Amino acid sequence: MSVTAGIDVGSSAVKAAILRMGEGEDRVLGHGIARVRRRSVAEVVAEAFDAAVAAAGVGELDYVATTGEGEETPIATGHFYGMTTHARGALHLEPRARAVLDIGALHARAVAMDDRGKVLGYKMTSQCASGSGQFLENIARYLGVAQSDIGALSLAAEKPEAVSSICAVLAETDVINMVSRGLGAANILRGIHESMAGRFARLLHSLGVEGVVFLSGGLAADDGLAAALQAALLQGASRGARPIEVVRHPMSAYAGAIGAAIWGAFRRQRVGMEGAAWTAKATA
Repeated sequence: MSVTAGIDVGSSAVKAAILRMGEGEDRVLGHGIARVRRRSVAEVVAEAFDAAVAAAGVGELDYVATTGEGEETPIATGHFYGMTTHARGALHLEPRARAVLDIGALHARAVAMDDRGKVLGYKMTSQCASGSGQFLENIARYLGVAQSDIGALSLAAEKPEAVSSICAVLAETDVINMVSRGLGAANILRGIHESMAGRFARLLHSLGVEGVVFLSGGLAADDGLAAALQAALLQGASRGARPIEVVRHPMSAYAGAIGAAIWGAFRRQRVGMEGAAWTAKATA
């Protein structure tokens, strides 16, 4: 039995999760998230980590694992690659998953894995940011729409307006022109969702994915994007592509942190570490 922490340091937010592992009782004890918002990464990591520890009610951890951009975190015992942590975290939240689509602030990546979480292959979107969370956030801000309302508005669209460009700058120009033509936010957002979904569907198909795909990252909570992606995948299946089912979880955003905590427990067991890696006194 071990209690480990996973810290996923992203470009826009830091997620942390505390897990108890072993004896058939693998479960999340607590979690926390903090947005970067022009603050120092160290400050944001501390905020998310402290929130997760407080929610878990623990004063000692056997291993503190980081992933993403968290390699320099002082309290970390070890660091793991993002592909492996998201794969393992996705499996923990959805055992049927054989791939994970992680949509972050700056890019999206598809990772194929086996039933043990071993990465079999991966592909990423291009460097252009029009398929990212930051792009969608910028568009919502321009439209005066709260992020929490994006999904519902998109689902209510009646005549989605296509966004043809894959370049973020040109796509934003398209949106400005749409607004000047009097198009509503719902139709614009649905058009953007469909454009993003088409890119993600091609990414998954190029990787040869089939079966259940787990959606992770901050945009996993976007109902409009999830619906557009499932529709794009169904359309692909009607043309002979492999059938793919998109699944989400209330803790989809924490998949990387959960996976890091799981791999931390595994590494601790393999190397025979003894004693706590972190105690409350260490940061008091």
